[in-house]
Amino acid sequence: MERFEEAKRWLMQALRDLSAAVESFRDGYFEWSCFQAQQAAEKAVKALLYAHGRSAWGHTIVELLDYLKDVEGVSEELYTYARELDRHYIPSRYPNAFESGYPALYYDSAVAERALNSANKIIEWVEQRLKALGL
Repeated sequence: MERFEEAKRWLMQALRDLSAAVESFRDGYFEWSCFQAQQAAEKAVKALLYAHGRSAWGHTIVELLDYLKDVEGVSEELYTYARELDRHYIPSRYPNAFESGYPALYYDSAVAERALNSANKIIEWVEQRLKALGL
């Protein structure tokens, strides 16, 4: 039962991160919203890994989904959402990710909306899978 408790902890934080991403979006911090959306989806996928009794190291959602392929049906659509989010892990936070300027100059509401949608889709999938596992 310990693995389900760990999964629940990670899912609860994923949901809080998603809520923070929405708040950042509302406040116009689009770059931060994208990073928080990435974090929310990453933690949700880690919750599912823990529920399966697997380790969950790393920050790349695409790779985390790969760790689930043999126990869960991971669709290409989920990988599309994961790739959208993984693009924001570093550039949304660090000025030197760009030739000039700083992250806020490169992020807008359209980019953040895609990130929020992607995070929502991944989290919904994780919640369905966790429910199927009895969590």
